[in-house]
Amino acid sequence: MGHIAALDTKPMHQNQNQTAILKIFAARAGSEIERIRNEEKLLELLRSDNIQLQKKLKESEERYRDLFEEAPFAYVHEGLDSKFIRANRAALKALGVKPEEVPFTFGKTLVADNPENQKRLKEAFESIGRGTDTGGVILELKRKDNGKPLWIEWWSNPDPSGEFTRTMFIDITEKVLMEQEQVKLKAQNKYLQEEIKLNHNFEEIISKSKNFQKILHQIEQVASTDATVLITGESGTGKELIARAVHNISNRNRRPLIKVNCATLPANLIESELFGHERGAFTGAMERKIGRFELADGGTIFLDEIGELPVELQAKLLRVLQEGEFERLGNPKTMKVNVRIIAATNRNLQQAIQSKEFREDLFYRLNVFPILTPSLRERKEDIPLLVKHFIKKYEGKMGKKIQDVEAGVMEALIEYDWPGNIRELENLIERALILTNSNVIEYGDWIPVSKISSSRNAVKEEIKKLEEVEKDYIIRTLEQTNWKVSGEKGAAKILGLNPTTLEARMKKLGIKRNGAL
Repeated sequence: MGHIAALDTKPMHQNQNQTAILKIFAARAGSEIERIRNEEKLLELLRSDNIQLQKKLKESEERYRDLFEEAPFAYVHEGLDSKFIRANRAALKALGVKPEEVPFTFGKTLVADNPENQKRLKEAFESIGRGTDTGGVILELKRKDNGKPLWIEWWSNPDPSGEFTRTMFIDITEKVLMEQEQVKLKAQNKYLQEEIKLNHNFEEIISKSKNFQKILHQIEQVASTDATVLITGESGTGKELIARAVHNISNRNRRPLIKVNCATLPANLIESELFGHERGAFTGAMERKIGRFELADGGTIFLDEIGELPVELQAKLLRVLQEGEFERLGNPKTMKVNVRIIAATNRNLQQAIQSKEFREDLFYRLNVFPILTPSLRERKEDIPLLVKHFIKKYEGKMGKKIQDVEAGVMEALIEYDWPGNIRELENLIERALILTNSNVIEYGDWIPVSKISSSRNAVKEEIKKLEEVEKDYIIRTLEQTNWKVSGEKGAAKILGLNPTTLEARMKKLGIKRNGAL
């Protein structure tokens, strides 16, 4: 270690204990020097170990960063206010966020704005605020770059510090869209099953009338296009049949024809039926409902009795015609559909426009390709064909086999003017089959009496307006049924109308129990 020496100006003797004192001092000095050297060696060793630890820590952080960045799942660290702290590549790609946008992005701003979605988000962040893990939350988001919908399943683990939370999510958009499509297909199937149960006028077009051949030509012309069709004509002239014919020979025939009768739906439910609603959108809305326009996407929607659509809904229908978009009740999200619209009415829409009951701009949007269906009195040459068709339709159901129709019966049917048109003829033939006890349809009380005087009448009546004829005929029918509207023996059944439609016509024409007022 070294040497120690003591010097003096005078001679020193051994009996003065100088050597012992020096040995004590040397031992203490040596111990201190040894301690300092050992401390220096320890510090050097610690510095070396620290360098190794720092190197290993750096390598570990790099491995973690690689795992975080390259993970197939989306990871986000976000503050309790949902402000992003860091996000891996999978998260940035799924959310449409650029790396430089991370410090300025709040997760809450990407969540779609609908009541159910916002409720789930609120509950999740309340749980995070309590320091509780949250898992399996389904949220609908909108990508930051293009606003396209994105559905995720979300898990979050709050950090013990309470300053941020670790979030992981997986993209389930494809699964959700598939489930939505299944729901839509089920709704379409349910609708079509209900449609199968309906009793339509007849299964195929039966006519040799030149007037009706013109209609068939118009159907062929317009079917191959996507043009909106407006079918007008009296009640019972087969407007729905024409709509089905247009759809069946169109390019959309592989998709459903969805029918909506605007006259039979309550006013407070029409919007929900047309456009659908979310759960909780109004009192009684216990679950999401797919609207008729959404069901008809890619196909055709038939709006029967369009003249009865409330004015406040006509603007929304106009928007669908113009833009092909609408919103479900209770959901601000705009939905786009590709639907061909066929509308029908027995009303004079020009008069309805004058009386402010129908929008003029909607009329011109609907009236792209008008088809006017002829009344049965304008195609009387079809009556024998239709009679035979309806006999064949009902004889099997009643267990009867009709061989012939008396000549007088057919003459009387051709003579009659048929204000209820084909629907009235069908109902009359059904009644005739019920009453007949043989295999021949015979003349009887069931034969209708013409309401308009023939050329054989001595006195020539003044020609009435169409509404006056309709009003008079409804009153006479009501008198025959003792003013009973619905049921098997009610006026609606005789006239071939739905009871609600008849009541609406009675109200419009001012018909009350004591007569026409």
